[in-house]
Parts: sequence; C-alpha cells; structure tokens
Amino acid sequence: MTGKARDPQILQAVCVCIFLALAVLAVFGQTAHFEFMGYDDPAYVSANPVVEHGLSVQAVGWAFAHTQLGNWIPLTILSHILDCQLFGLNAGGHHIVNVLFHAATAVLLFLVLRQMTRRLWRSAFVAAVFAVHPLRAESVAWVSERKDVLSAFFFVLAIGAYVRFVEKWKAESRKQNFLYALTLLFFALGLLAKSMVATLPFVLLLLDYWPLGRIQEKQKAESRKQRSEIGDQRSEGGSQKAPGLPFGALVKEKLPLFFLSAASCGVAALVPGLIVTAANRVPLLERLGNAAVSYVVYLRQTVCPLGLAIPYPLPPNGQPPWKVSLALLLLAAMTAGAVVWRKKRPWLLAGWLWYLGMLVPVIGIVQISGDAAHADRYTYLPGIGLAMAATWAVADWSAGWKHRRTALGGLMMAVTGALAVCACVQTSYWKDSESLWTRALACDSSNSTALNNMGNVLVNQNKPDKAIALFRKALDIAPGFAEAHNNLGLALFAMGNAKDAIAEFRGALEIDPDYGEARNNLGSGLCAMGNLDEAIVQFHKALRLIPNSAPACYNLASALARKGNLEEAIAQYRKALEINPGYAEARYYLCKALLRTGDMDGAMARFQEQPAMSPDPLARWTHFGNDFLQRQDWEEAILCYRQAIQINPRSADAFANLGMACLKKGETKQALDAWQKALELAAAQKNVALAAALQQQLRLYQTNPPPGNAPR
Repeated sequence: MTGKARDPQILQAVCVCIFLALAVLAVFGQTAHFEFMGYDDPAYVSANPVVEHGLSVQAVGWAFAHTQLGNWIPLTILSHILDCQLFGLNAGGHHIVNVLFHAATAVLLFLVLRQMTRRLWRSAFVAAVFAVHPLRAESVAWVSERKDVLSAFFFVLAIGAYVRFVEKWKAESRKQNFLYALTLLFFALGLLAKSMVATLPFVLLLLDYWPLGRIQEKQKAESRKQRSEIGDQRSEGGSQKAPGLPFGALVKEKLPLFFLSAASCGVAALVPGLIVTAANRVPLLERLGNAAVSYVVYLRQTVCPLGLAIPYPLPPNGQPPWKVSLALLLLAAMTAGAVVWRKKRPWLLAGWLWYLGMLVPVIGIVQISGDAAHADRYTYLPGIGLAMAATWAVADWSAGWKHRRTALGGLMMAVTGALAVCACVQTSYWKDSESLWTRALACDSSNSTALNNMGNVLVNQNKPDKAIALFRKALDIAPGFAEAHNNLGLALFAMGNAKDAIAEFRGALEIDPDYGEARNNLGSGLCAMGNLDEAIVQFHKALRLIPNSAPACYNLASALARKGNLEEAIAQYRKALEINPGYAEARYYLCKALLRTGDMDGAMARFQEQPAMSPDPLARWTHFGNDFLQRQDWEEAILCYRQAIQINPRSADAFANLGMACLKKGETKQALDAWQKALELAAAQKNVALAAALQQQLRLYQTNPPPGNAPR
C-alpha cells in the first residue's frame, strides 16, 4: 500500500480513536459525580484503612500479602491505593480512573483488531459495541470493579504484543523474543489485576486460527481448493503474516503463557473465600444447568440489554429443567452451525469459542458466588467474541446489497447510538446505593440480596425500623442468608434490642460458623448484656477468622479493659492502631488505658500521633485534657491538666481547666483551689480576659452553687 493510500486510513483510524474516547466519556463521564457503593467498595477502598492512607512501602507490601473479598488482586489494590494518594476519598476521582481505563481499552481493542484483520470499520464497530454497551455499566461505574477495567487493559495489550510478535516471525530473534516477553509481561500484569484473564492463551490459539491464519492445513489434494478459499478470506478478513504451523507447535509456543495461567488459577483456588465452601455450594447438576442457562441469558442481554440489575439471584431449587433443555439445544445448535461454517466463515467459530471459553472461569461450574446466577460484569471481555462474530457475519451476509456501504454505515450508527442511550440510563442507576438497590428491586422484588443491601442503606439513613422489615423479608425469601441475619442483628442492636440481636448473630453463625464479622458482632451484643467472658471468647474467635479487623481488636480491647485487664487491653488497642493508624477511638481509649496504668510517657507518645498536634508539651497535654473533658472522662482530663501544670506550674490556663474538670467530677474544693490559683497567676501575668472570666465564674459559683457541690 502506498503512502497516499495509507494517509486516509490513518486519518480515519485517528478519528475512530477520538470517537471511541468521546463516546465512553459521554456515557460514563456522569460517574464523576457518583458516590462509593456500600456494596464491596468499603472493603476495597472507602473503609479500607490501608488503602485510604495512600501510597507507601508498607501499603505496597500489604497489597501483595493480603486478599480482599476472596480475591488476590495486588495490582488492582495498588491502583486503588494510588487513587487514594491522588484523590483521597473523593469518589469522583476513583470513578474517572475507571472510565479512563475503559476508554483506553476500547481504543486499544480497535487498533489491535484493525492490525489483525486489516478491516477498519468492522474493527471500529466491535470496539464501539464494547465501549458503550449497557452491560459495561457494572464494570465501569462500580469502583470495586477496577479489576475488570484494569485486567482488560493489559489483556488487550498482551494481544497487541502477540500480534506484533507474529508479524515479526521472520525478523531477528532478539526483536521477536522481546515481543514475546512483552506479551508475557502484559499477561502477568493482567493476572495480577484479575485472574479471569487466565484464558488468554486459549484466546491466542483462536486468533491463530482466525484472523491470523497460523494453523497449518493438512497437505491433501482434496483440501487445496478449501485452503485457497480460506486464504482468500484471510486476505479479506485477516492478516496472514506468518507461515502456518502445526497446531501442536502453536500450543508449545504458548507453554509459558499456559504456565502463568495455571499458576494464577492455582493461587486463586487457594485464596479463602473465592470458591464457595462445600456447606453453601449448589449441587453440581444445578451448577451445570445454571451455566447453560447463563450462557443464553448473556446472549439475550447482549442483543436486548433491558432489565439489567445486580445481582441475579440463584433460583431456590435450580433452573427449571425445561429452561436448561432449551438452553442446551440452542447452545448445541449454535456450536454446530459455527463448526459447519468454519471453512467459509471462520470468524463464526473463532468468535463463538472466544465467548464460550472466556466465560468458563465465571460461568458457575466452579461456584464463586453464593447469591448470583450470573452477573453483567462477567461479559466484559467475553462479549468481544460475540461482537466480532456478529460483525463479520453481517458484513458477509450483506455482500450483495446495492447500497451496502450506506446501509451498513447507518446500521452501525443506529446500533451504537441506541446502545449508548441505554448505557447512559443503566449507568445512572449507579450514582448511589439507594438508586442501585431501588433499581434492582424494581426489576425483581424478590431479590434477597437487593433487599438486604437496601436495608443497609436505611440503617445508614438512621432508619433501623424500616431496615428491619427489609431484612426480615430477605430472610423469608432466603432463610439461609447469613449476611441478612447479621445485618438484622445490627439493626436490632441499633434499636436497643440486644437480646434479639444476639439471637440473629447466632443464627448467622449457625449457617456460616466462619463468619468473622458475625462473631465480632455477637461479642459486642454479649458485652452490652454484661456477659464479658463469653464476649471475649467470641472476639478471639473473630480475630482468628479476620485477623486484620481493627474493629474486632478494638472490641476485644474494650471488653478486656472493662474486666480490668489493662495490659492485654493496651496490646489489643495497639494492634487495632497498627491495622488502622487513623482509628481515633482506639487511640483515645489506648491513651485512657495508659493513663490508668500511670504510663504518662506512653500516653504522650500516642497523643503525639494525632494530626496537626502542637510540638509544645504544655499545649499537647492541654489539648488532650480538653478532649477527655468533651468526652466527659473527668478523671483522665484531670490527669492531663495536672501533667500540664507539672510542665509549667505558672500556666493560668492549665489551672483554670483543672478547676473545670474537678468541678465536673464533683471535687468542689479542688476546683475552687485551682480557680483561685489560676486567678492569681492571671492577675500577675496581666491576663485581663482570663482574670475577668475567672472572677465571674467564682462569683456565679458563690452566689448559686450547684446542688450537692457545697464546699467540703
């Protein structure tokens, strides 16, 4: 192709890239004003103490050493940490990063498809469908699904590097090795973002078949004509850049990729919480039936994306047999059709197997969700295969149309526009938790997960009585819903009904004995009932299940302090602060415990960790005393003010504050003595304002002493 011929295509490609970026921004830019969801976002970002404190060496190590909600996704967690470094807990910044990754992936997808197929407008349409389809809303508009957009970005980069590797097949080995290493690197980064991209080696084999045309045909005379036809199709729809190789050689070429894939799957399987435990696992036949139906549901949602919600509950007794049978028949027919047409229309088989294969990790045969039959986000990458197959099929079918270019151009714009409008509406439901769960219940009023989460929204709105009704309804639908039992217990506890709350926490633990949060909450309920010994046992059990739970450490410390075990309580308060350095309540009660043990230096050391603290010791102790005074901890306030006086015996303010604390505690004589000393110091230091205030306070007290506070 000459330079003159290439120039218009280059300009068109640039325009397509700009269009894709603007389309993504138009549909998903609204998320800049969205909130964090109460569903998973707290665990990943908004209530994760390590993540919210931003980038540090410790945070990087923590990202690789810990899992989140059953996922080992260190690269994704690092991206959340970096977001917090840049935006804090401003949710809009986190959302926009998701949008930018999605836009970048859409542009990359177009460029890679164009490179592979040499078809600009078909590649543009596939990328546009990927960019603005309503099924993308869950992955892009939900901060917790950063793992989708980040892993997809590296997935497409890996394909792009592989395509370049294939094109450089006859080039010097150093360049070829570099491109293969780049493919491995991008694949590894994708796996560190989300293990679902483990299917990449399988996808690359499909691309070897079509459009790259790398699979060597058998040398049989009767197949020469077929090979010639395939070669013609590849010249139209593919990029036959490398000589054909036997299938076994292509598999061997990808062994390092398969090794990475197997290692990632092995690590994922070992992570506690990813695979549903045997006690809660759906029987295998039900999982297989649900998988078949889910494949068809995703097809329907791709063609007609209406009624989308989160999540789609598992049927109580599995999918109906008639629905499973119809799904299997449809899948078998479509697979058979793709196989039959594989010679003349290889894109059908390649795209169909892309779709089927990429969904395998999340289709539910290996159960990774206890409450969802399927989920929109699972189609994020598998849907590309369907879009490719359909786009090339329509192009082939319309080959004889009279005004083909105009008709197909109009169809592309109409489909893209309709999808974009639907995606805008679908995305708007993600603006906050209330909107999301209202939408889910509008789609299915018997959605127990939506009822449970809407109850949480009402609890946060200080409407526990209304929340209780929703939790009970969720439990009527799904009696084995441990989280709903736990949340009902929390709502009852907020209403002051500790006894019934304890019963609900125990109910959650009967269903799931390893439910650490429920054990922690049971301990809190027992504390409220005065059963400290059993509460301490439950807190210890909770910490064995959730060792990095700062609230569980804090609750255990509080129970130990009430029992008088101050040294053990101090150790647990310290542990809570190690997990969450910003845990204000833990720091406060640690200081209180240290003061009670007489460890003034230790208390000061902890006090000094508070932000914006004055370097002046006198000012610090005064600040801490004021803090205790506001919390009505008179004894601790008195200790702090006396410590301030030891530092500066001529501080009129310290004596004035001491007088107030003593008065609040009921030590009237000590209060009057402190005020009198403060008045003498204020007069000597010519502090007119303080002296006047003290004189007024003394006159008020002398003329109208509080009942029971007469000088002793």
